[in-house]
Amino acid sequence: MRLRNVSGAKEKIEASKYIVLEPKENKGKWKKVFGNDNPIHIEIGMGKGKFIFEHALRDRDINFIGIEKFDSVMVRAIEKLEDIELDNLKLIRTDALKIDEIFDKEIDTIYLNFSDPWPKNRHEDRRLSSEIFLKKYDNVFKSAKSIIMKTDNRKLFEFSLISFVNHGYKIEEISLDLHNDDYKDNIETEYETKFSNLGQNIYMVKVSKM
Repeated sequence: MRLRNVSGAKEKIEASKYIVLEPKENKGKWKKVFGNDNPIHIEIGMGKGKFIFEHALRDRDINFIGIEKFDSVMVRAIEKLEDIELDNLKLIRTDALKIDEIFDKEIDTIYLNFSDPWPKNRHEDRRLSSEIFLKKYDNVFKSAKSIIMKTDNRKLFEFSLISFVNHGYKIEEISLDLHNDDYKDNIETEYETKFSNLGQNIYMVKVSKM
């Protein structure tokens, strides 16, 4: 999908109080950024922010960090925050490949929501659930590791299940049709609402590793 440039996006992003402009400087010190010892959850590829914003509003005793690569997407998320005060939310504009340069054994949960499926086999290493990324996540998690993934793409879901298990993760919860299962407290992303309204199944899995 081609992303449109948004006029003034860079300036709007850098002016936001939620943006951390030099995230690498906080490696190993994110509790100081938030000023507390609460758990830290991150969403990699947060899109326009609906999922992580609603989580931050609902779960005030958890710190949330949204990560997004593209200015044109991040700026739309920031626009939603203009009249909201959330002390437990920060945003980072960066590529997911740099995640282990930003965090050091301080993350409790990672959310992977409707990530790019990279459908061609030659691109499978770019998938956020590939072995390359799982090794990076090992460096950012505390001793206990938790990943929660949602997608509408069955092939990506199947690939991810195999990848997680091969990397030592245990499947805690799984759904092949999330919106028709008895799953409580689900917060939808923008893509999730769109795909569900089109009648597509939403797949979900929660995995953990000690």
